[in-house]
Amino acid sequence: VQLQASGGGLMQAGDSLRLSCAASARTLSVGWFRQVSGKEREFVAAIGWSLGRTYYADSVKGRFTISRDNAKNMVYLQMNSLRPEDTAVYYCSASYEIPITNDRGYPYWGQGTQVTVSS
Repeated sequence: VQLQASGGGLMQAGDSLRLSCAASARTLSVGWFRQVSGKEREFVAAIGWSLGRTYYADSVKGRFTISRDNAKNMVYLQMNSLRPEDTAVYYCSASYEIPITNDRGYPYWGQGTQVTVSS
C-alpha cells in the first residue's frame, strides 16, 4: 500500500487547513499522526474505511475532522482553529486492522507533510 500525504503549509493561529492522503489501495483503517523533531510520533486521528468510525486525540477533538472518500481512496484531515502547538510533520498511515491509536499498528506510511502554525 502506498500513501501520499499532501496539503501542508505555513498557517496562522486560527486558520484552517485540509490535509489529504491518497492511498493506492483500500485497507481497513487509516490514521494521521504527527511528529515534532526530537519528540515521539503522536496520534492525531483515525478512521475505519468501511463504517467510517472515527477516533481523535484529545488535543484535536472538536477542531480536527477525519473523513474518507471511498470512491477515490482518499482520506482527509480537516484542521480548524489551528494552534502553534499543532506545528509538526503530519503523516498518514494505513493498516489492515481496526483503527487504533498506536503507530505500531500501522505498517504502511506515507511521506510527511509539514504544517507550521505561527502565533
